[in-house]
Amino acid sequence: MPVYAIGDIHGQLELLHQAHRLIAADAGDDARIVHLGDLIDRGPDSRGVVQYLLDGQAAGRDWIVLRGNHDRFLPAFLSDSAWADPGLATPVVWTDHSGLGAAATLASYGVDPDQPRDLLHAAAKAAVPVEHAEFLAGLPLWHLQDGALFVHAGIRPGVDLQAQAEQDLVWIRKGFLDSGVDHGSLVVHGHTAIDRATHYGNRLNLDSGAAYGGPLSAVRLDEDGAWLLTEHEAVPLMPEPAVG
Repeated sequence: MPVYAIGDIHGQLELLHQAHRLIAADAGDDARIVHLGDLIDRGPDSRGVVQYLLDGQAAGRDWIVLRGNHDRFLPAFLSDSAWADPGLATPVVWTDHSGLGAAATLASYGVDPDQPRDLLHAAAKAAVPVEHAEFLAGLPLWHLQDGALFVHAGIRPGVDLQAQAEQDLVWIRKGFLDSGVDHGSLVVHGHTAIDRATHYGNRLNLDSGAAYGGPLSAVRLDEDGAWLLTEHEAVPLMPEPAVG
């Protein structure tokens, strides 16, 4: 059975709708779709993305939604306004880091991000629906199907899947992106933005930079390989050598 995957969304609701339309045109409305995480931050409508995915799952759509590193920020902030993700090079609070996109996420919930942290925290707790926070906090870390392992950032090579650390699954780059080993399954991931969806033989990166004005990639995986969906056709993604 074909399975579809969508890269990092980052609050880009219109791009998500477009990706779903491409999949529906290819397979109908009953397709299994794996969303690789980073639903929120940076883009204009994080709230809309979360609600849309919640509504789809509630309606019985076969949508699997994985947890990305950005999906940890909002629920963690609501629980503890001083929490800093240890995956950051310099751990700082989500709302104090201008590059993480907290302001855009909070604004999508009607919260003014330009206020002291204690007021910001109280306003966010009042504005963010509990079901949104629980949804983000409870997202699974991986999905394994038909020889493909779907995960947000990647895996630690040589470590059994059940023993993988969450920190690696949502943050890893070094040690994974530069590894050419056979992981036993094709690792389908996002997290590291590149110009276009790219197949490296042992992994397939779908983060084509929707957070920065790029497209949101939707891919079909079937017995014949991997296919990038476009408005005109499904384009085969052939393995390319890793650079560096």
